[in-house]
Amino acid sequence: MLYLHDVWVNWFEGEENGYNVCHFHEWRKDDAVELLDQVPLIKVESVLFHYIENDLSELPQPLLDEIYQKAYLRKNHERIQLEYCFVVTDGVGILAVDTIGYNIPIRKSRLIPRQEQLVYEMIATHEAKKYQFYPRREEKEFHILSPDPDLMRGLTRKERQLKQLLFMALDQLFSSNNEAEVRYWYTEWCPERYSHIQEMNFEMAWEQLFEETKYGWSKKHEIFCENIIKGQPFFEKLWEMENGSKVN
Repeated sequence: MLYLHDVWVNWFEGEENGYNVCHFHEWRKDDAVELLDQVPLIKVESVLFHYIENDLSELPQPLLDEIYQKAYLRKNHERIQLEYCFVVTDGVGILAVDTIGYNIPIRKSRLIPRQEQLVYEMIATHEAKKYQFYPRREEKEFHILSPDPDLMRGLTRKERQLKQLLFMALDQLFSSNNEAEVRYWYTEWCPERYSHIQEMNFEMAWEQLFEETKYGWSKKHEIFCENIIKGQPFFEKLWEMENGSKVN
C-alpha cells in the first residue's frame, strides 16, 4: 500500500458537492488546518472518485477494510490513530477523506500543491483498483439548497458561500407562500418591471425571481442578498462570517 506523510488537510464537513471542498488557494487563515502524520493513498476508477467527491453515500466495504486504522493525525506532538482516513485519486482529481468512524465520506479536503504533485508521481505507474459499489440508479438531483455545479462554476469561495446564503433566503421566501412579499422582493431585484410584477401570482413571481438570480454573481446579487436577509439573525451571522462586517 502507498502512504503519504506530513499531509496538511483542511476538512470540509458534510459536503455532498465537490465545489464546496475548497482548493488550497481558497484556504483561509482561520480555517482549522490539521496535519496527517501518515495516510494511505489509493488510486480508483474515475466513476468511484466522483461518487466520493460529490456524494455522502456509503463507501465500498473492501476499501474501508483496506485502510482501517492506517492513518494517523499529529496533534500536540501526539500521534492519533484514525479509523477510516485516506487520500483517493483517479489520476486527475485528488481528495483526502475522513469518515470519522462511519462508512460515508463525512469530511473531505484538498491537498496542498506540493503534496498533489507527489500523489501524481506516486500513482503514475499504478493501475486503478476496482471496488464494487452501488452508485445512484437515478441521476443526482440538484435543488435550491444543493445547487447544480454549473451555477457555482467560476465563482470564488466567498461568492459561492454568499450565493448559497441567497438561495437559502429564497427558499425561505418560497416557504412563506406570501404573494405580496415575493412581489416586493422581485421588484427590489427588477424595479423597472414593477407594474408587470404586480400582475403575477406567487408561483410565477418566485420562479422568475429565482431564474433571474441563479446565474452568475455580481454586485447586484450581493446587494440583493444583503437586503433580503436583514433582520434574520442566523442569515446575518452567515453574512458576517463571509464579509467580515455586519449587515448594513
